[in-house]
Amino acid sequence: MRRLRVGWPDERPFAGRAGRPVRVLAVSDERDATLAVERNRAAIEPVDLIVGCGDVEPDWLAFLADAFQAPLVFVRGNHDRGLGWRSAAGGIPEPLAGGAAISVAGIELVGFEWPGVEQPGNRRHDGTAWRHVLGAAWRSARRRALGRVRPILVVSHVAPRGVGDGPDPYHHGIAAYRWLLDRLRPPLWLHGHTTLATVDEPDVRHERSTVVNVTGAVVVDLEPPAPSRA
Repeated sequence: MRRLRVGWPDERPFAGRAGRPVRVLAVSDERDATLAVERNRAAIEPVDLIVGCGDVEPDWLAFLADAFQAPLVFVRGNHDRGLGWRSAAGGIPEPLAGGAAISVAGIELVGFEWPGVEQPGNRRHDGTAWRHVLGAAWRSARRRALGRVRPILVVSHVAPRGVGDGPDPYHHGIAAYRWLLDRLRPPLWLHGHTTLATVDEPDVRHERSTVVNVTGAVVVDLEPPAPSRA
């Protein structure tokens, strides 16, 4: 299982943690069988937050949340739809809708589901993605105007266009997400959907952002900023 360290430019989530990072277990698209083994889970504990980036069965999300006793935040992917999926999802919280925000473990998260997951045919709708993104950008601008500026962790199923996406049309990134990435420059963007075999590197540094393809499972330690020198 991959492990990453990402600096988090806000000291508030680390208050009272004695320098311990905020540990995020991110999953998408396929089960990482190593997590079914107790000793493997013990090796990565404690986990502060579990993030699902789509196309993960509800029973697997529920298992991980129960096994690690950690809060769960997730978005739906292109396969997370239909009556069968909804009935199976009774044991997990509601997914983040397009552009919705939530604060967990002191971290502000914004989520983007597959843009079209509730629409007939389940085709990708880039116009829907733009609507989600513009709503999120407006809320971010409003918080900034009110002096409530906080870094965000973005969770999406599809990658931003040209940053961690795949070469085939079905796995192309979404242009609206690239616009938001360049505009907000979040410290961390987690996504799935892109097949790992089609990319050279699953983790991409883009200006001040780290964009991570979490297909399977990835452990990300969000590390506190270095103390300022007097």
